[in-house]
Amino acid sequence: MYRLLLIAGLLVIAYLLVRRVYHDLIAGRGESPLIGKDQMVQDPVCRVYVPKGVAVQATVGGQQYFFCSPGCAEAFQKRLSG
Repeated sequence: MYRLLLIAGLLVIAYLLVRRVYHDLIAGRGESPLIGKDQMVQDPVCRVYVPKGVAVQATVGGQQYFFCSPGCAEAFQKRLSG
């Protein structure tokens, strides 16, 4: 009897884990659940690390860059253009 309850409990836990991984992969559209808005990116101007979810994004020369502030994004664009 106890073995049956233990097996049922383990199956429920396994199901919940698989469901969570599947949901994270679908919600991230194929991205790893470890890479996302909490990933730290480095500002190329002042070299500080900021979470990707709050970083200022700019595409310069077809490449995407992340900055800690709009001022750093403007400084980077000015440096590349002049």
